[in-house]
Amino acid sequence: MDDRPTGSPHGAIDLLDAVLRLEAAVANMAEGLCMFDADRRLVISNQRYADIYGLPPELVVPGTPHADIVAYRLAHGMEPFEPGNDFQARHEALIKQMKPASEIVQLKNGRIIRIAHQSLSIGGWVATHLDITEQKEHERRLTEQNIRFDAAINNMPQGLCMFDKDRRLIVSNRLYATMYRIPPEEIRPGMTLEEILALRLAHGNEPRAGDDGYLQRRIDLVVNNRDDGDVVALKDGRLIAITHHPMPDGGWVSTHQDITEHQRNQERIQYLAQHDPLTELANRAAFQEQIAELQPRIDRGECIAVLTIDLDHFKNVNDALGHGAGDVLLKQVAARLRQCCRETDMVARLGGDELGVLQVAIDQPQSAGVLARRIVEAIAQPFEVMDHQLVIGASVGIAVAPDDGKDAGTLMKCADLALYRSKAEGRGRFHFYETGMDVAQQRRRDIEAGLRRALERSELSLAYQPLINVADRSIRGFEALLRWNSPEFGAVSPVDFIPVAEETGLIVQIGEWVLRQACTVAARWPAPIEVSVNLSPVQFKNRSLVDEVEAALGDAGLAPGRLDLEITESALLIDNKMTLATLHKLRALGVKLSMDDFGTGYSSLSYLRSFPFNKIKIDRSFVSDSSESVDAQAIVKATIGLGQSLGMVTTAEGVETEAQFELIRKHGCTEAQGYLFSKPLPVDAVQGWIESYEAHGRALRRAS
Repeated sequence: MDDRPTGSPHGAIDLLDAVLRLEAAVANMAEGLCMFDADRRLVISNQRYADIYGLPPELVVPGTPHADIVAYRLAHGMEPFEPGNDFQARHEALIKQMKPASEIVQLKNGRIIRIAHQSLSIGGWVATHLDITEQKEHERRLTEQNIRFDAAINNMPQGLCMFDKDRRLIVSNRLYATMYRIPPEEIRPGMTLEEILALRLAHGNEPRAGDDGYLQRRIDLVVNNRDDGDVVALKDGRLIAITHHPMPDGGWVSTHQDITEHQRNQERIQYLAQHDPLTELANRAAFQEQIAELQPRIDRGECIAVLTIDLDHFKNVNDALGHGAGDVLLKQVAARLRQCCRETDMVARLGGDELGVLQVAIDQPQSAGVLARRIVEAIAQPFEVMDHQLVIGASVGIAVAPDDGKDAGTLMKCADLALYRSKAEGRGRFHFYETGMDVAQQRRRDIEAGLRRALERSELSLAYQPLINVADRSIRGFEALLRWNSPEFGAVSPVDFIPVAEETGLIVQIGEWVLRQACTVAARWPAPIEVSVNLSPVQFKNRSLVDEVEAALGDAGLAPGRLDLEITESALLIDNKMTLATLHKLRALGVKLSMDDFGTGYSSLSYLRSFPFNKIKIDRSFVSDSSESVDAQAIVKATIGLGQSLGMVTTAEGVETEAQFELIRKHGCTEAQGYLFSKPLPVDAVQGWIESYEAHGRALRRAS
């Protein structure tokens, strides 16, 4: 023990050493420090104190009155921000308390200071001053980030949960709890994966496949650290899509989405793609696809019968009682057809009042004749429709493979020819196809000959029907529609001559003329108004199609983005790989591509996956029926929703009433086309129509 007196030289040295250490400690403090004696005079302070308040050296020497320091601070903007604050009075109150006190003060210069104040028993006080401006800013930013993070995860369309490497919950959002019907307060950070899974099961979320496999699947994903996902079917009928994403630190993030409604919509769309929504019979697409699937059996010589059925006097029912009665009648006819046929027969609504039956593996032609007679007799029996007893009839045409044809197109064509004979002979009967049934074929040959001369004689023309932006009713473009006015036949419907042009290959030459004509006319319209041109499936067999489009654009001086090429789903059945390659080349030119008449043809959703179309056009039949048919409304809504989810424009054709327009607008359709806006216009009337339409729109906007 050192018992040297403090008054000795050694004691003085020790005291000096202690003082120096104290001064060094004070000088290197993170806080500003100041001590005042009982007379309110400065005893000691460090440089940090002076720096915080910008005090000059002469004010931080021992003996400086506290009042001088305060006066300087107040004079140089270092007073607290609070208005009307009596700094000195508050300070005196702190001294009199004789106990530790702490406060946070924001100065008028924006700095934030934490002051710890301690009165001394011998009088005076000691205080530390810490500048926490950056700390508070960091805390503010962190709070902001937490608020944003909380808002982000709680507004996600999926449930989310995050676990650490120890399988303990870090965070989850409200939707995660809601989806599994768990009170949010029951899910707490720190719970293990097993506890969370047990909680979900306890609240009635049992997987349809059983609990054990479900739990093991979740654990395996964690153990194997694998990025994966699956769909879990719950016993209550819901479908939950779950994704598992490992994190570098050993934890993982999982998202959960209830896709039950989406799946039902997809299934409904797929069902409607193959079925007639009114009668729930197979549609034409499914009928033809089924015949195509039977091709190997036909090639082996098996008998396949195609029966086409036309309802006699059905138009009279619609005219007299309205389409509602016609719909009811069609449903009853469909029911009778099912009763007439075997379970192995396919019954289809081919369009309007045209129906079809496909018979497989039968003794022909006797079995087909027996079925046809049964159908004619069944349809001839009275129907009870809306308190009316209706008597109609049925005419049937029969084609038998392989004798009458080996593919869907030929068989249906032959059945149609036989149907025409049945109707010509007085209706209410059936007829087999015979080779001599060429009356209609003669008409077709006449049309073919006329078409070959039509281009040379300038008999073909284009009419233009507007496409309107649903959001603001502005003009988006015009669809070019082919017309033929023949000296021999008069105005020939496209329904009559387009199929002939396609069958003979004349559509390739006609199609090139249409492209050039439409591009030339559109180049004179105000940009960015577009022109839509229909492409026939046959044109995709033409390997120079892309070159023709590029040449038409270049010669007309039309920007590629103003040309929209419309194709039907049937085009994708013609050498699908080649067609897709052509579509990609067309897209590379910069032109837009639309799928026309979606839902009425082959309607395979895989086509929308195999090529990213710019637009889906909803067939006029669905739009016109939407006013009265819930099923048609469902198709329209589902198709619009499909287009939105795929990022595609949707166009409703055949819009004739404001009610139809309001329906498609409500569901988010992009474009509308139909007589509500204009009939197809001759080329010399388009410019005037544009000016008149836009002037009318401006007048309406001024009036509003």
